[in-house]
Amino acid sequence: MKSYNRIADIQSDIHAKKTSCAELVNNYLAKITDQEKLNAFLDVWSEEAKERAVLIDSKIQKGNAGKLAGVVIAIKSNMCLKGKRVNASSKILDNFESLYTATAVQRLIDEDAIIIGSTNCDEMAMGASNENSAYGPVLNGANNDYVPGGSSGGSAVAVQANMCHASLGSDTGGSIRQPAAFTGCVGYKPSYGNISRWGLMAYASSFDQIGPITRSSEDAALLTQIMSGADGQDATVSNREWDLGISDLDSPKTFSIIKEAMELDGLDTDVQSAFKKSIAAIKAAGHKVNEISFPYLDYVVPTYYVLTTAEASTNLSRYSGLTYGHRSEKAHDLESTFTLSRSEGFGKEVQRRIILGTFVLSNDYYDAYYKKGQQVRRLIKDWTDKAFESCDAILSPTSATPAFKLGEKAANPIAMYLADLLTVHANLSGNPAISIPMGESTNKLPMGFQIMGDMNKDKEMLSMAHQLEGIIQ
Repeated sequence: MKSYNRIADIQSDIHAKKTSCAELVNNYLAKITDQEKLNAFLDVWSEEAKERAVLIDSKIQKGNAGKLAGVVIAIKSNMCLKGKRVNASSKILDNFESLYTATAVQRLIDEDAIIIGSTNCDEMAMGASNENSAYGPVLNGANNDYVPGGSSGGSAVAVQANMCHASLGSDTGGSIRQPAAFTGCVGYKPSYGNISRWGLMAYASSFDQIGPITRSSEDAALLTQIMSGADGQDATVSNREWDLGISDLDSPKTFSIIKEAMELDGLDTDVQSAFKKSIAAIKAAGHKVNEISFPYLDYVVPTYYVLTTAEASTNLSRYSGLTYGHRSEKAHDLESTFTLSRSEGFGKEVQRRIILGTFVLSNDYYDAYYKKGQQVRRLIKDWTDKAFESCDAILSPTSATPAFKLGEKAANPIAMYLADLLTVHANLSGNPAISIPMGESTNKLPMGFQIMGDMNKDKEMLSMAHQLEGIIQ
């Protein structure tokens, strides 16, 4: 099967009758079956995808197909599609069927995208390796002994292994960008408020964003454009009119590198070498690159985990065993229903974060942790806004290392949390950020190059990413 990097190329071949939606769906389904061991999918909606492919082929012939005709997409298992199982890879919602469709998903469907299935992820989107899923880990297609990153690991591997053309993930602290980096894909987190979170199962509401995993920044821009905008359901969505069409850069740009990020003790030598080579190529292309100091780098991960676990403690309280989801058969009163249902339904990592979040919100520790975390977040936001007064984008590796081995960090939560060190900044400040491929390490594992843009200047950042894709590869 031909591998497409751009939606435009798929549609060109369909119009030239070199392929069809039906043929594409059948080829993707065959890939899913052949690569089942990667464990990327939890559910595959084969018959619905085939039926929809026939319908879209008919619309193409009649000349009234949507902008995404011929595009086969997978969605992360924490996104709602009416009548389909949605469980965020957790036993607490093992066989729960959604009653409605997420805004982002519906907008893709309205433009004739074909949804092929839901992908595996870290339970409740909590993890950096996709080892926390209640349905087993996802394996990296580049080397099955390594993790694909998390929490959107299944979505990334589905694109990496050509089981669909693009996928949707959610990004709370890097959960789109880090797995995209580990699998050689493009992963994009839009500005906070760009895409409605209606129909996304909440982890940390002031951090979560839906975004695409693709093979090009061009496709990421198109998919995001279609999903963007207010829907009357999510009060945090911006009412602005989003224009994300990629354009040529009208002048050389000024990029900044965070000095402290390049001095990390854990910065892998292959990542460091590839990043320096990329920066040299960017300078050779006529752009200016300077170094800035970010005094809060050591605080981004602690701040992130204090605040996100607090929000998780609140958001996940709805899974109580009373109204929907898993209810323990051992429960005999109200308290045991809560305790046993949640203990049996949630995995260890989710339990750990709920407990931590409940702790930081408690009366005795609220000021010391949660309030202080919000104050540090404000400092980070203010520093970031100030930094963009003198640069067009901030550049860094997406992750300090390539993918690590399965089980390597599973017993050390702190080491796992630090895998988010270079990505959580954008979630704390709300800025758009994208990971594009940055070659391979000496052991043939993909690496990622991160570009963070100014708040709500997604169009400009995507245009820069589009140009840099051609420069650094």
